[in-house]
Amino acid sequence: MGNGTLTINLAALAENWSALDRHSAASVETGAVVKANGYGLGSARAAKTLAQAGARRFFVATAEEGAAVRGALGSGPEICVFGGHMRGDTEMIHDLQLVPMLNSIAQITRHAESLPGHPCGIQLDSGMNRLGLEAAEWSAIAEIALQLSPQLIMSHLACADEPDHPANAAQLAQFKSMTDGLSIPRSLSATGGILLGPEFHFDLTRPGIGLYGGLPFVDAKRVVGLSLPVIQIRDVAAGESVGYGYSWPAKAPSRIATLSGGYADGILRAISAGAQLYDGDIPCPLAGRVSMDLLTVDVTHLPEAPDSLDLLCDHQTMDALADCAGTIGYEILTSLGPRYTRRFVETP
Repeated sequence: MGNGTLTINLAALAENWSALDRHSAASVETGAVVKANGYGLGSARAAKTLAQAGARRFFVATAEEGAAVRGALGSGPEICVFGGHMRGDTEMIHDLQLVPMLNSIAQITRHAESLPGHPCGIQLDSGMNRLGLEAAEWSAIAEIALQLSPQLIMSHLACADEPDHPANAAQLAQFKSMTDGLSIPRSLSATGGILLGPEFHFDLTRPGIGLYGGLPFVDAKRVVGLSLPVIQIRDVAAGESVGYGYSWPAKAPSRIATLSGGYADGILRAISAGAQLYDGDIPCPLAGRVSMDLLTVDVTHLPEAPDSLDLLCDHQTMDALADCAGTIGYEILTSLGPRYTRRFVETP
């Protein structure tokens, strides 16, 4: 097989949802974020697994993503669209029974005029300055917006992965100031907010990255494994170099494995300086730069020539690999390319 194999443990995905669900009271609903094609793993399979685990409300970024999830889940589960009611999406929102999270006066107006009576939610800006109505806008339009009978009022934390950051308390206070006294379900927290504690939970939480095994949920089960096949192994003499730019000169006679996988598959070029692959428990360092379709790896120390090496495994999580690239686990996951053979595992 010429492509890498991406193993997705659906049982671990379900366990992570259940574990995050247990972090909040029984009265708090736990939704599930399946945007960006289920964080790169496949939104249809992810949504079905999470629905079986108990999720009844799902969140996507765009109406187009909502269409894919609706196709997987059928009627019943609620699918909320973070991007709201965009121009041109009215028919899709109506036909697929999507719930746009209206985030501006323009969107509130569009929804009221084009889909009166259709379910919606409201998104408020509690300090992130990204999406949502600011406090002054909300004060001016709240009476009109509430006539739409929103099913949910939400905001989003900017620094939830830093528990001691003062922005968390400030955003909590702002969100409460904007919504206290309303008899509408509220939501503030994704994975990081869930871990901040009960005062951040309100009526609904929206776990995302923690479902897929990423930080800040340190107790998450690993969901993703990535194994890359070896195409060729060659001997390299001391003083010879490997890969583009001759960036890796051999200091001694070496054996170099060339693997199928590169930045066209979402293996970030920035990991070239420090990532390793694994043959079982044995680390094997990258030798030279990540190229479009290939990696070169030093396997001199292995007792036998490997057929494949692991890039994501128990010894190198998505967050550890992200550290090598100077990025975050979210980017590692959502960069995973379409050429991988995706193998879904449904047992623990």
